[in-house]
Amino acid sequence: MLGKVEITDQEFHQIVDFIKRHYGVNLEKKRTLIVGRMSNMLVKKGYSGYGEYMDKVLKNPFGEEATELVNTLTTNHTFFLREAQHFDFLREVVLPELKVKEAKSRDLGIWSAAASSGEEAYTIAMVIRDFFGMDAKNWDTTILATDVSRKALAKAEMAVFDAEQIAGLPPVWEKQYFTKREDGNFSLKKDIKDQVLFRYFNLMEEFPFKKKFHIVFLRNVMIYFDYETKVRLLNKMYDAMAPGGYLFIGTTETIDRSQSKFQYIQPSVYRKQS
Repeated sequence: MLGKVEITDQEFHQIVDFIKRHYGVNLEKKRTLIVGRMSNMLVKKGYSGYGEYMDKVLKNPFGEEATELVNTLTTNHTFFLREAQHFDFLREVVLPELKVKEAKSRDLGIWSAAASSGEEAYTIAMVIRDFFGMDAKNWDTTILATDVSRKALAKAEMAVFDAEQIAGLPPVWEKQYFTKREDGNFSLKKDIKDQVLFRYFNLMEEFPFKKKFHIVFLRNVMIYFDYETKVRLLNKMYDAMAPGGYLFIGTTETIDRSQSKFQYIQPSVYRKQS
């Protein structure tokens, strides 16, 4: 185990400020996390300390060191069927409604806005495939899956999971949607994998999307944002969604409805007014 590199108050605030300005994530109360995640990296790469590393980050805010910094400090923890009630609501309420509403266009806008290593987006894809069945090929249900961690996105695109990761899935899904590999891991089958388009995107940037979204999963991200950042993001999200579109947030998160136009449906499920 490599040694812990001590951090000064100035270095800590410099890192916190950089991550907040560029990614909206507030790490002011995460000093232990910053030291825990960065110490080994600094030693391995031969840096004398946080200051030397941050000098390189600040000289090129979109360079290799900056990318590694956000990959290291942003939490990318997820799993299949996380907060399963959302997928039940998607299957039982949202998709039946959209199947009728969008029967003519047969085109659904779907966004997994903090995709991490892909489990959320792939779960959405499997729910959609189950719902539409043989008619799935007649619908455009491509899921846009974005994240600020290129490392997490690279893992997501591989779509390879170990036995423990898929243990909680319905057995029929394992049989239909996964192939067991010689190494004992499981690869997601091509027809589901191809339903998800992974892209790097920072939620703090202006939204460039021309297509409106009917379904957005923005789960367990806003807990890292301060109030003003959260309000700005929700307003941008509202404008990016189709009338009647559904927004799913984390079950521990809430939306201040006095500062947002989203309509409350049930805990952690909101809707853009039709």
